[in-house]
Amino acid sequence: MAEHLLLVEQPDDWKAGFPRLPVVSAREYLSGGELAAKRGLRVINLCRSYRYLSVGYYCSLLAEARGQKVIPDVRTIQELSSRSLYSLSTEELDGLVQRLLGRRKTSALAPTAYELTLCFGQCDVKELQPLAREIFEVFRCPILRVEFKRNGTWRIGAIKALPLAAVPTEGEAALFTALEGYLSRRWRQPRARLSYRYDLAVLHDPNEDLPPSDGKALQLLIKAGKALGVNVELIQRKDYSRLAEYDALFIRETTRVGHHTFRFAKKADREGMVVIDDPDSILRCTNKVYLAELLAAHRVPRPKTLVLRRETLLEAEQQIGYPVVLKIPEGSFSRGVFRAETRAELTRIATKLFKQSDLILAQEYLYTPFDWRIGVLGRQPFYACKYLMSRGHWQIVKHEQDGRHEQGGYETLALEAVPAAVLKTALKAADLIGDGLYGVDLKETPAGPVVIEVNDNPSLDADVEDKVLGDQLYARLIGEFVTRLDRRRGQRP
Repeated sequence: MAEHLLLVEQPDDWKAGFPRLPVVSAREYLSGGELAAKRGLRVINLCRSYRYLSVGYYCSLLAEARGQKVIPDVRTIQELSSRSLYSLSTEELDGLVQRLLGRRKTSALAPTAYELTLCFGQCDVKELQPLAREIFEVFRCPILRVEFKRNGTWRIGAIKALPLAAVPTEGEAALFTALEGYLSRRWRQPRARLSYRYDLAVLHDPNEDLPPSDGKALQLLIKAGKALGVNVELIQRKDYSRLAEYDALFIRETTRVGHHTFRFAKKADREGMVVIDDPDSILRCTNKVYLAELLAAHRVPRPKTLVLRRETLLEAEQQIGYPVVLKIPEGSFSRGVFRAETRAELTRIATKLFKQSDLILAQEYLYTPFDWRIGVLGRQPFYACKYLMSRGHWQIVKHEQDGRHEQGGYETLALEAVPAAVLKTALKAADLIGDGLYGVDLKETPAGPVVIEVNDNPSLDADVEDKVLGDQLYARLIGEFVTRLDRRRGQRP
């Protein structure tokens, strides 16, 4: 049995003159038998419709249930069924749409609209091919019609999945060329990593100023992977189109919503890969307003905290007092965090922050010589560090106006040396986010530990967070991926 299979709704949908490829009818596929038992099968669903509860929908649904890879998968079908569902993803593409369509001569286009047909990520307009490829990577469907609209700038207006019959006779040659290229590139190409159980992609940016992991830590991760039968490869932003070649994704680049790191996480999740950080964790951790409300709702100890709007700014003065810490909802490594000593400073700092967000955070100022960082992996404590405040400053990282920064020292401890209340509070906070990898920052106060924030993308640097565990820190990380991958494949860990 070939490793890939094409599904058509009726046998005569695949015309007599079409290429000789492994094609079966939807009826034969849905009936089960040998096709249902072949777990490694790669399925291309070319049914006439993917409408909810249609034959085409059930083909994709059962392919996933059988552990087979299919395009389009059910999530893609659901997203394409409604603009309200796919609009979040199209917003990420609109910048590229404007750059490419905006370059074209207006006379070549309708004044406010343009259509493009994509076959397996290929189109017949050379200068729009990068856009076609990007759209296909987000919405992996065999044949798509994309409508672009111009209202000042070009944007994606609508995306629709098309049946095989919608391709005109003169377009069939291009369709089959695209299909052959897709099969060859994605599924027929022999892999050089056959000795490995799994392939783990590690997203990083070698030029990032304050990366979550330094180069030495990444090399130790690769070494740990080899010892456990996992091929660990470092990838970058430019490798987005290759992401589905891997079994799992580990993001070692500072995450943000609306950033390519979030897009990688969403794509990996959509592909059914194991991913850390997962999209939900990024959403929950990167916005401090959400995190503040979440901790409050579950009565996790934290400094006195207020969510402020422009018209409620002085509540920080009335309910917290000075000094008060002001935070932008999204920030990392002490960025976007300021201290106000007076009303004048409060107003000046808040005015600046409100230009970036309609809501900001005000928090009670609690000075301690260090912050606890408790690493949590898979709902279990992982490592513990004390991060010391930078010299002569009230934060761990002191950012200068010229872009330079100064970091305080650190002390890594065995988990047994951490006060029980600190561990308990950290685990409770992390448990609200999910089961990924988190770094919980806490301060010890006379009333007990309080949570400052939960990081979805915590630092793992060589000779810092691994100071106690050494190579075992990286082995545990790889082991967590293996356990999750085994579970998804129905194997025993």
